[in-house]
Amino acid sequence: MSGLYGSSTTQNVPRVAIAELIGTYLLVLAGTSVAAAALLDQPIAGGTADSLAIALAFGLALVALVNALGHVSGAHLNPAVTLALAVTGAFPWRYVPAYLLAQLGGAVLASLTVWLTYGDAARDSASLAATLPGGGVSTLTVFVIEAVVTFFLVLVIVSVATDSRVAKGAAGLAVGFTLAVGVLVAGPLSGGAVNPARALGPMIVAGTFDGAWAYVLGPVLGGVLAAVLYARFLGQGQDPAQAENAAETAA
Repeated sequence: MSGLYGSSTTQNVPRVAIAELIGTYLLVLAGTSVAAAALLDQPIAGGTADSLAIALAFGLALVALVNALGHVSGAHLNPAVTLALAVTGAFPWRYVPAYLLAQLGGAVLASLTVWLTYGDAARDSASLAATLPGGGVSTLTVFVIEAVVTFFLVLVIVSVATDSRVAKGAAGLAVGFTLAVGVLVAGPLSGGAVNPARALGPMIVAGTFDGAWAYVLGPVLGGVLAAVLYARFLGQGQDPAQAENAAETAA
């Protein structure tokens, strides 16, 4: 069975788990360190970071990591991606526990790194850039928007990373830019986690769990729906003429 970005799903577990841990660590570190700097009003190249900088940090980091680790572990770097692929049969269930633990572990280590480098202010004042509901935003709204943007992300992933008709070089850019858009869209409402590991890592280290269930269930539901939709209706089909010829041959 072939995984995302041409990776193999028959590799030894420690190898792919390490790749997922390192990749998720770097992805969460890139985005949350910029977000923490913004929350603490720290300057970046002459000015403080803004929402666009945070989204680009996550997106560009994902572009780099897909190209660096995609052929090793599939660069899921997101429990919603792993579970969505497993539900549709595109990824073996036996690998799922190792992937989920590696992803969560990477996110926790990233949050510890942000705390270490930015000091106690990052944890006490910025909650290590944990994603929290916006002012007046209900957890139900968080659940919905996280499901929607993760649906978008996973749909793009399974479209460009599993279909041979898509140019290999386009996959990383498409996936990374989609994550950046998702962070921008969901940011004002939920903080734009688009990833249960990215949400839970800072929450665990900062000790704040406001709406945690929505940041886990929303992305997982959105991701599974996207993967099922693509597998059942949008994936590579057969030309009608070829299907007719095949039927005649079989008869």
